[in-house]
This record gives sequence, structure tokens and C-alpha cells, in this order.
Amino acid sequence: MSTIPNPNAVASHALADLAERFGLELRGDGDHRVASVATLGEAGPGAVTFLANRAYRPQLAETRAGAVILREADAADCPVNVLVAGDPYLAYARIATLFDPRPVPSPGIDPAASVHEAAVIGQDVAVCAGAVVGSGAIIGDGAIIGPGCVVAPGVTLGAGSHLVANVTLCDGVRLGLRVLVHPGAVIGADGFGIARGPEGWEKVPQLGGVVVGDDCEIGANSCIDRGAIGDTVLEADVRIDNHVQIGHNCHVGAHTAMAAFTGISGSTRIGRNCLFAGRSGAYGHIEIADGVTVSAMTMVSKDITEPGSTWSGGIPARPLREWQRSLAQLSRLAKKRRGPHQTKGKNNE
Repeated sequence: MSTIPNPNAVASHALADLAERFGLELRGDGDHRVASVATLGEAGPGAVTFLANRAYRPQLAETRAGAVILREADAADCPVNVLVAGDPYLAYARIATLFDPRPVPSPGIDPAASVHEAAVIGQDVAVCAGAVVGSGAIIGDGAIIGPGCVVAPGVTLGAGSHLVANVTLCDGVRLGLRVLVHPGAVIGADGFGIARGPEGWEKVPQLGGVVVGDDCEIGANSCIDRGAIGDTVLEADVRIDNHVQIGHNCHVGAHTAMAAFTGISGSTRIGRNCLFAGRSGAYGHIEIADGVTVSAMTMVSKDITEPGSTWSGGIPARPLREWQRSLAQLSRLAKKRRGPHQTKGKNNE
């Protein structure tokens, strides 16, 4: 199967056109053209860059970029063309889509793919080499099924969705419109359901499915388990980073995002617009309100009922000597609280 250039990519753009298209204020030469994006420190005259994090502000005075996307407060100190934005990072994200050079597979079914005759394939669908599409699967218009992907019988893949490579969609999975799934992700594998019997563990059948809403993104090697009874659900615009585990029968509200190595135990209900930082997680069978932020390495063990609250349990890194002193102080404090009669060992009794 051949590939075609990214249809969204254009060779170059005039700054005036970018300002008008994305609702930005231009200060400088509107005829100047940019053809790529780059970091603030490395951008040349043909690239557009941005300043959103204050840590990089010292680089602003030396930048050679064709234009910098930044806030009004930083505009006066910029030596090159400026695109003023209320949220520079968001504006950059939108502009950067115009410069994505990665090709996309052309529509059609590769001879090395296996598509069951009973599958329903929409218009302009691309099925790449090594992909397998099972009986009764429904593939929406413009979807892309990348190399080595497996779409089980009866799966629904919404229009405009993209399985990048080696993605597995198991039985009972339904993906909405424009869902992006990165390599190695598995959606719909059995949840971890086991019951203790007299002679060992017995498997609990996982009889539900997985429903993923429109505009979701699933990171590489992440796993979303099927429901045991009923479905595991991700509402619209949920964003999952790499190596994230979502257990069976979880319900994740719209616009929630989870960074790498987050783990959510089964039957957890998470509200809308929540944020989970790296290596955070939640016990099973709890509920988390809308707008909650869970910081890195924090484990939520009980219901969070206050919308918009922030929770933290991780211990920040510090120099080794300082950490050792802190541990020694904690040990002495614990002994002091117990009292001398509780600190003696057997040899002192």
C-alpha cells in the first residue's frame, strides 16, 4: 500500500494568514512566511515557535525565529515577529498541525491484509499490511487501520479514527469518531477478575465491552479492560498517555487526561475534566468528582467529593544527604512519641 502526503500540511504560510486563521494579533511583517516549527532556542527565520513556560523566557532575547507565539506581557521584549495569544501553547498546537510532514496511508486494502467478507468497510478506508479485520466489524469512512492491527469480529471503529500500528481491538469494543490509538495499545482485553476457590483461583468471566467516545486518544502500550458486567466507558475527548492501565467497568468522564503509568482499578468512576499526573492511580470502587487534579505518584484510596480539588501524596526528589537526614529525624520522632519503655529491644529487658 502506498502513502500520500499529510493533506493538512502546506509548504509554507504567511504570518498574516496564520493570524487571521487562528484569531491571533500579528505584530510585524505579515508577508513573512514560515514552513516549520522549532524550539525557541533553535528556531530560524523559516520557523514559528512559542513561549509559554517562564523558564524559557531568557531565550526570548536571542531567538532568530520567524515568529514567536506569546502573551501580550512578553511582546515588547521579542526581537522578531510576534503572534499574540491568550494561551500560547494552545495556539502553537493548532498552528503546528499545519506543518506535520508525516505521510498517511492511501485509501484501500493492502494485499497483505486480511479483511473478512462480512466486515462492513466505509469509504476511503485504509487497511495496511498485516492488519486483520474480523467478521461483522464496522469500519467508518476515512478510518485508518495501520500495520499489524487486529480488529476483532463485531468491533465498531468510527469514521476518521486511526489505529497507528499493532493495535488490538477485542470483541465488544466500540470506538467513536476520530479516535487515535497509538502502537501496541490493547482495548477490550479481559479485566482482572478472579475468585478464590477451595483449590485456587477461578476466573470470573468478563462479559462486557469497552465504549470509547469521540475524539479520544489512547497512548502506546496502554490497556483498557473490558467490563465484567456492563461496559468500561471513556466519554468524549479523554486523553490517555503511554503505559496507562484502566481496569474493568471504569467510567472516565469527558475531557479527562492521564499521564504515563497511571493505573485505575476496576469500577472506579472519574468525573469530567480531571487530570492524573504520572504514576498516579486510584483504588477500585470509588468515585472522583469533576475537575479533580491528582499529582504525580499519588494513590487515591477513597471518594473525592469536592469538585476542582487537588490531591497529592508523592514525595518530591531531594539530595541524598538531605533525604537521609529527614529519614533519621522521622525515626527519632517516632521513637520519642512511643516513649523509652517501647524502644527497648529484647536484650535490654
